[in-house]
Amino acid sequence: MIPTLLLLAPLGLSGSVLAHAGQDAAVPVEPAACQETLIVLNKSDDSASLIDARTGATRIVLRTGSGPHEVAVSADGKLAVVANYGNDSGGNTLTLLDLEAEKVAGEIVLEGYSRPHGLAFLGETGRLLVTSEAQQALLEVDLVEGRVVRAIGTEAEGSHMLAIAPDGKRAYVANIGSGSVSVIDLVEGKLAAQIPTGAQCEGIDITPDGTEVWASNRGANTLSVIDTATLKVVAELETSAFPIRVKVTPDGKRVLVSCALASEIRVYDSASRQLERAVKMAYEPVEGSGERLFGEAFAESPTPVGILISGDGSRAYVANTNSNRIAVLDLASMAVVGTIATGNEPDGLGWSGN
Repeated sequence: MIPTLLLLAPLGLSGSVLAHAGQDAAVPVEPAACQETLIVLNKSDDSASLIDARTGATRIVLRTGSGPHEVAVSADGKLAVVANYGNDSGGNTLTLLDLEAEKVAGEIVLEGYSRPHGLAFLGETGRLLVTSEAQQALLEVDLVEGRVVRAIGTEAEGSHMLAIAPDGKRAYVANIGSGSVSVIDLVEGKLAAQIPTGAQCEGIDITPDGTEVWASNRGANTLSVIDTATLKVVAELETSAFPIRVKVTPDGKRVLVSCALASEIRVYDSASRQLERAVKMAYEPVEGSGERLFGEAFAESPTPVGILISGDGSRAYVANTNSNRIAVLDLASMAVVGTIATGNEPDGLGWSGN
């Protein structure tokens, strides 16, 4: 049974759908498969929106802890876990969302650890991995007992996002402060390697076959491709300004990178490692964007950050943090086909459904 340490109330319904006609007209997004839910974290609102992916309509908005940044969904699609990074002060909680009942199921306090961020379910074990930036650690959390059962040091600063190998034996953690990727041996419970990549390494993902890790270095405007057999960087690719998230498509053929300052999604062919396309995010930032997390340097950009690929691999969803919009990309044409309105400062995205 998932512990219910603190119950939080829903905020109610909000949100609307806009289509790509100038990325501004009020036309519904083309329906997706049935019973698919898009989870959007609204950082400035301390909330999570549950959105019907068929219509783009927000069904309900649920309260989270302070500064929700990332979300992970269980394999059965019933449970979402939100990392509450915190705002001015460091957060130290996880919010549990019951996606079937569409309600908050509880909250787990990470005793002794703060600034939780990247997170992922560890198979179907009822356990979750989450980074703790402040303590430079990767935590393993038992969701039934509601506590941290293991902490493994990353030995690096700013341990932020993570990717888990398909066999569950390793985790790869991107370290912003150290400009590196920490390789964590989950079997032995220890740091296996530290791989230098580039300035402010943040975005990270692993190919479906587990052979390559792609990491984005937002301070260097580069991508590092890591061979998981040798744990060496085998390629370095140029990007546009501030590459912050990386997502590999389910078939492993493409790699999507959100470049927050350049206001675009760059699409790379994973085999040739060549740029295939750059898709512009043509949204206007909302008023006061310069006062948000990324500051004045990003005030004129819609600031695309979070990327999520639908369960069937047909679409990608991109959170434009400074525009309060999710762009819907058709992955066959690589064109924006719709827009979904969100709460304030959307970032972390999750998916539940077929």
